Amino acid sequence: MSPPITTTLLLLLLLSLSSPSLTVSEKSTAYEALQRFNFPVGILPKGALGYDLDEKTGKFHAYLNGTCSFSLEGSYDLKYGSTITGYISKNRLRNLSGISVKVLFFWLNIVEVTRVGDELQFSVGIASANFPIENFVECPQCGCGLDCDNSNNLQGLA
Repeated sequence: MSPPITTTLLLLLLLSLSSPSLTVSEKSTAYEALQRFNFPVGILPKGALGYDLDEKTGKFHAYLNGTCSFSLEGSYDLKYGSTITGYISKNRLRNLSGISVKVLFFWLNIVEVTRVGDELQFSVGIASANFPIENFVECPQCGCGLDCDNSNNLQGLA
């Protein structure tokens, strides 16, 4: 190989290794990444396998071990896809895909989550609802949400 081609290949290799996109092996958990942007860990269910984050743009992908659904407080049914995508910045998740909530008889996509003081505002586009931040200190579990002990006890009785 001639020296200019070798130099060009070496330069391309170095540029590909210095990409702004992080890989799972270079960073902390998805839950720690949420906290870095001032979000509580409980907006993501237990068992997140990892995530990708482009630090420059805020574009992210979070990966779960399959789809996940559960109820919270007996009134909110939530469904997470196996991959959740969007853009993250301090106090704001936007252009979300992969998370939906059942309102009456309809499933609506949660498209944005904003932290305002001690509250989280969840938007489905046409409407939004605010919840206290302390509701999201603990991560829900797929299938049973935050009421897993009672679910396990009921299953044990059947």
